[in-house]
Amino acid sequence: MLKVIFACVHNAGRSQMAAAFFNQLADPQKAHAISAGTEPGDRIHPEVQAVMQEVGIDLSHAKPQKLTEELAKDAQLLITMGCGDKCPYVPGLRRDDWPLRDPKGLPTEEVQAIRDEVKRRVAELIARESVL
Repeated sequence: MLKVIFACVHNAGRSQMAAAFFNQLADPQKAHAISAGTEPGDRIHPEVQAVMQEVGIDLSHAKPQKLTEELAKDAQLLITMGCGDKCPYVPGLRRDDWPLRDPKGLPTEEVQAIRDEVKRRVAELIARESVL
């Protein structure tokens, strides 16, 4: 079972979208994703909830969580979301960084574009890891 962690600083936007798309698209018998942050926010950004609802994904019950050793212990892959020096590092995990803009406070069209880019990258990752 492949466990992927999608991480950003506040775990309130990009990483939540990525984990939701991954868990929707990947074979649950082969892979699972979680999202976390180094400095978790209080809630998912409203603009992120709205654009995910447009594609049938409800993030209203999702909560930002801190990336801990316990959370990362069974993971094989860490995908960070363009958070620069604040990006988390977990020893022993394969790591990739997706340089994506933070959707917080952006106009709807820009948040939709980020959402669509996240979904495209997730689909490529799933195909590359053969967890369809």
